[in-house]
Amino acid sequence: MNKNILLTACLLCCFIAKAQQSDSLVFKNGIDNPNHLTTHHFGMFSSRISTNFKFKAPKRTTFNFNISNGNTFHPFVEAYLPKNQDTRDRLSQLIWHDRTFNYIDQEITPADYMNIVVDAVIKEFRANLSIPLSKNQELSISLRSNLITKGKYPFSLFTSDESIEWFHSNIAGGEDPYGRRYYGLNQVDFKYTDRNGKVLEFDNNDFFIGGLELNHYYYPEFLINKNRNMFINFGSHLGLNTSKYNSSIDFGISANAVKKIDLKNNYELNIALGANLLRKNLINFQDNVDLGNNHYLGTAESTVEITKYTKKGNYNAFSINYQLQSRYNKKEEASYYRLVGKWREINGGWQYGISTLYRTLANWNFTYTYGRPNLQLAFYAKEDFIVNNAPDFQIGFNIKIPVFN
Repeated sequence: MNKNILLTACLLCCFIAKAQQSDSLVFKNGIDNPNHLTTHHFGMFSSRISTNFKFKAPKRTTFNFNISNGNTFHPFVEAYLPKNQDTRDRLSQLIWHDRTFNYIDQEITPADYMNIVVDAVIKEFRANLSIPLSKNQELSISLRSNLITKGKYPFSLFTSDESIEWFHSNIAGGEDPYGRRYYGLNQVDFKYTDRNGKVLEFDNNDFFIGGLELNHYYYPEFLINKNRNMFINFGSHLGLNTSKYNSSIDFGISANAVKKIDLKNNYELNIALGANLLRKNLINFQDNVDLGNNHYLGTAESTVEITKYTKKGNYNAFSINYQLQSRYNKKEEASYYRLVGKWREINGGWQYGISTLYRTLANWNFTYTYGRPNLQLAFYAKEDFIVNNAPDFQIGFNIKIPVFN
């Protein structure tokens, strides 16, 4: 699989070398960030919505290729969700780690049961074509795929287990704070059993095509566009999920706003806010694995970007993005679930494989972008800072070029 990745990169470089150069390309069209959605072990099966902070529809068709690389580690943990209301009421009076529930069978102690372990570096490859439909409309077509790996050097230089544990041991976090060394570095252990008994499982170098996404954006013209340098767009999103674990259709909507501020000495400041809502599994084509019983995923983002234009008209930009995403499972279940894991052997976080499915996920993205009229390169790093390990640390690379006149 690594040979295939290298071949793809070589072909892409050849494609870039032949890309047409033209001054007609809309240049620095708002905050044109890479796709920095998390490589979440549930989220990668759904067509989550990437925020659009452009000023207006592009004038030319452009091609994007995005690679993301995230390290996820969740030790094996089991969850029991009692069905009896009296039992739920009793457990809800206790903090989660003090709850006791002894499962016997479905007649005596009826309960849903699930377990999960995720230890892998998950890579996402996303190819995207953005097509202008009119002055105010744009169609984006994306194909996403994923690769499950051990995360060894040199293909996971910053997201490998060794790099993360070196950081913990020498800079911050302490020695083996979440049990990676206890379970072993650089391995794939990825298995999830849902509450219906269906099993999702991956081995090293397993590759799958996650789905195809269609995104339509409308950029209305308001007086505030010229008077206040404020730009707004609305999106509608349709996703076809094609993996064997989740064959379905998603639908979503989005709204985004960007404020442009021109500064002295060829500097530009952009401030943006965006929100979207996705209805997962609106249509199911099979009896899918339960990847969260919360049918809606909502996301809110804010971004601040500073740009410096060079004398040649190129630019360097740096942005900070804060993202919130709603939980995968219904919040009320967290008030009575009973979690079982190796809490004595692990310093902390042994429960995250289940508990983070019931929490709002928050993360920060730091992005550097270099642009010129016929090429844009972007690099980003993602960190959650509240340590939900979903993923722990993620980096990505994006390249964008015009493909048609």
